[in-house]
Amino acid sequence: MVRVLVRNPTKLAVQDAKLQVQQGSITDATVNLDKLLEGAEFVISMLGDREAQQTANINTEFVKKLVPAMRRHGVKRFLYQAGGLSTPYRGHLSRLLWTIRHTVAHSFEGQHRDNEAVMAYLAEEAQDLEWMVHRAGIGGDGPSKGKLQRSLTKFSIGTHRDCAAYNFRTLEETAAIHTSDFSHYVKV
Repeated sequence: MVRVLVRNPTKLAVQDAKLQVQQGSITDATVNLDKLLEGAEFVISMLGDREAQQTANINTEFVKKLVPAMRRHGVKRFLYQAGGLSTPYRGHLSRLLWTIRHTVAHSFEGQHRDNEAVMAYLAEEAQDLEWMVHRAGIGGDGPSKGKLQRSLTKFSIGTHRDCAAYNFRTLEETAAIHTSDFSHYVKV
């Protein structure tokens, strides 16, 4: 069974009997995290609200509520998807990525700051969890462009579908625990 929290269920392209959909937002105080996490084995967070993140770290505030709820339910594994232009905790961006972030992608600055705050929180406050961060480059919807794999330096612009498939596969990689890596397409 897969349980998802989504703002707009009509945007879900997948319909399946094994998919439980709960409409809601991470900014909604009425979302019952304990109910969402009941029986969960892991959590994947693919959050983002560009407009709301311009003025507030909504993802960070949500993760600060989510982590204690995960602990209450014994859920140890957590994958957080951040933007590829977000700087990893105590890390840096290459000159090229820094330049892209501060020029053509400047309008996403709030999201990057929020993602960076989440990564800092996980590194400083959630070492007991098996967290991993996927610093994804996402180019929108559309058909699969191939298979993404984890990388410290290589970066690809993936589709939502490919990033979701990567996230699910990465949950099984113990080597990915406590990392904040990119993903890139591999030739098959």
